[in-house]
Amino acid sequence: MTDTQVDGPTMSIASPDVGREELHRIHDVLRSGQLSGGDEVDTFGAEFAEYCGVDYGVPTTNGTTALHAALAALDVGSGDTVLTTPFSFIATANAIRHVGARPLFADIDPETYNLDPDSVAGAIDDADGGIDAVLAVHLYGCPAPLAELRDIADRHDAALVEDCAQAHGATYRGDPVGSFGDAGCFSFYPTKNMTTGEGGMVVTDDEAVADRLGSFIDHGRSPDGGYDRVGHNFRMTDICAAIGRVQLSKLDDYVAARREHARQFDSAVTGTAIDTPVEPDHCEHAYHQYTVRCDDRAALQSHLESYGVDSAVYYPTPIHRQPAYDDVDAALPVAERAASEVLSIPVHPDLSPRDVRAISLALTEYPA
Repeated sequence: MTDTQVDGPTMSIASPDVGREELHRIHDVLRSGQLSGGDEVDTFGAEFAEYCGVDYGVPTTNGTTALHAALAALDVGSGDTVLTTPFSFIATANAIRHVGARPLFADIDPETYNLDPDSVAGAIDDADGGIDAVLAVHLYGCPAPLAELRDIADRHDAALVEDCAQAHGATYRGDPVGSFGDAGCFSFYPTKNMTTGEGGMVVTDDEAVADRLGSFIDHGRSPDGGYDRVGHNFRMTDICAAIGRVQLSKLDDYVAARREHARQFDSAVTGTAIDTPVEPDHCEHAYHQYTVRCDDRAALQSHLESYGVDSAVYYPTPIHRQPAYDDVDAALPVAERAASEVLSIPVHPDLSPRDVRAISLALTEYPA
């Protein structure tokens, strides 16, 4: 063990930044007595929509319910088919099943880990009955190929839904993710680029979709106070919204810090046996995770641990190989190989300059 090595991880994979301003805003909500159904939620939705460059933002309880509500508001349901990626958190596919639809998986690009448009086109050609929606994930904060996926969705008269749970602050061709699809869905889980503790958001430019979202997350309530559909209670609280409004004001700084840390790590990895994340020319990666790739992941993980650097695998098992999806018969070799080789390391804004130097050294000293 060298002088730079330690007994165990000290730099954690995630570190939520919630401070005095959030506490003051929470205190104001508590004193108001309006803990739910108040102005904070509506204001947060409007502010987040403006950030994304769209007309409407509907806050929800978490990212999973955001996906569920978005699909329901787009009239995706029983008997429908939604094409998505097998390389994501399982909530992406679970939301499809929650509305009664069938997930259809296509393979991923080996560099970005997002849906490969050629594989998407092939999967649709092989499917019986076509598709009703494409659910694209911006994995690790890297925007998916939205132009190609939008074109495919339009050719099949299908909706395009963006799963932006890891991509707050990312852009595609200069515009924020979430603004290209018929709906964009975000998560505000504590490890995300911004947080509300727990929470989610659906953004859209379609007023009818926004109206259906508002109804669906509130038990199916209609404007006249009746209930004209069966919905859920997916409403965000004012406490969460208050946190979110403060966090949103910091988001650009958070993403800038993540991007700068990633730039330094990219330089450190040069000449090693580690593959760095890819940022397509027309995209700005938000680096929710700094995810590298290595043939011997276990050796790399052990090496990083000896330098006090935490790491995690997102995701070790593709969705179509999970027991809950054992009825899915799909050959997706690129996703399966990626699942055996990727490793995420700390990139969050809470890293100090000393932390960044230590992580960079650990990466540099990994053998070629």
